[in-house]
Amino acid sequence: MKSSTPEIQTADPAPPAGPEKLLEIKARALMPCVYHFYKDPPQIVSGSGCVLTDHAGREYLDCYSGVTVMNAGHCNPAITEPAINQIRTLQHTTTIYLTEPILRLAERLARITPGDLCRSFFCASGSEATEGAMMLAARHTRRPGIVAFNNALHGRTRWAMNATGLDMWRGDPFPLPHVHHARFGDIDDLERVIREHPDEIAAIIAEPVQGNGGIVAPPDGFFPRVRELCDQHGIVLIFDEIQSGFNRTGRLFACEHFGVTPDIMCLSKALGNGFPIAAFIATEPVARSHDTPGASTHGGNPVCAAAALATLDYHESNNLAANAAARGEQLRAALDRMAGASPRLGEPRGLGLMLGLPILDPANRTPDAARCDLLLEALKDRGVLAGKTGPGRNILTFMPPLVIEKHQVATLIDALEESIPLMDEAPTG
Repeated sequence: MKSSTPEIQTADPAPPAGPEKLLEIKARALMPCVYHFYKDPPQIVSGSGCVLTDHAGREYLDCYSGVTVMNAGHCNPAITEPAINQIRTLQHTTTIYLTEPILRLAERLARITPGDLCRSFFCASGSEATEGAMMLAARHTRRPGIVAFNNALHGRTRWAMNATGLDMWRGDPFPLPHVHHARFGDIDDLERVIREHPDEIAAIIAEPVQGNGGIVAPPDGFFPRVRELCDQHGIVLIFDEIQSGFNRTGRLFACEHFGVTPDIMCLSKALGNGFPIAAFIATEPVARSHDTPGASTHGGNPVCAAAALATLDYHESNNLAANAAARGEQLRAALDRMAGASPRLGEPRGLGLMLGLPILDPANRTPDAARCDLLLEALKDRGVLAGKTGPGRNILTFMPPLVIEKHQVATLIDALEESIPLMDEAPTG
């Protein structure tokens, strides 16, 4: 059978619409829940490495990576070219047909993930991955309950949203039963929840380092004790590495800092470096519980799988873990110094290039979200895009692409030092 592929007609790209026009469209065409940073937001039109460019040609140092997605840098040809080649060859079939990229990726994940994780299920978003992981735990244990932690973020789907411990991301007006929360890092509180719901808990789900919760790592010994409790009570341990995975913390997966391996791990974001792909991977005994027919229309499609394989190749060949650790040390040292010099700054926190800086009211050391917003705006005006996290929305957050160079971190530090004094000068109303 002959191909009937039409000839490709190319045309000059249209000029950018501009922020004013886009804000007008956004106001009438998107759900009101879809918000954006900045009072005067730029229209981002292109990216390369650690740099984003707006509609007016102004460049910005990206220090948020699309919420820790672009770990290998924007529009990295080592990743985009294999994906483009795959698009030209085979773009989509779904999991009901046999193709090679998804299976090569499953093999790769089984090889690089810690412990005995070995069988993957691919989907298209992190929310799907956490939802699927909790479903798998319930199938395996034949129990309905989940324990999650306060200030966690696990996704937008219903079970994932209910496991989320941040009020602003819990949009479900009718919370699900059998979802319980404990204080992150508090073993006594976790034991209390388990004790109050005997024989109900299927899984404990946790971010090894909380992302939207404010870049919070647990105290020493916490996760080893969690692992012991899971083993003692027949509970499945799920690690949500969607934000912290793929060298963000200076190791391939954040759980490696704590010497604990899960029964299920959730992956997404940086796995595809901008291509939508996610997975949950489980040990053999747990995975065998997922034995009824299942498929995912877009999960692990050939293009995204090819991009993910190229992404993993790039991480390994360019030793992004080492760069994340080194550049993280450089930035953390500067943040520590600035925090010691300003009553508006709290103690920096995080690992590798997953760092947070609390912005506080100096009168009572409480979260100051308004001043954090001022600092975000000041950094943007100086060509640096950062983030904000935490239950009080006051943690200035830095998660740049892991390809960031020493001189670029120095640029970030200079911009931050120039911007911090402006919090005292500018009104918040």
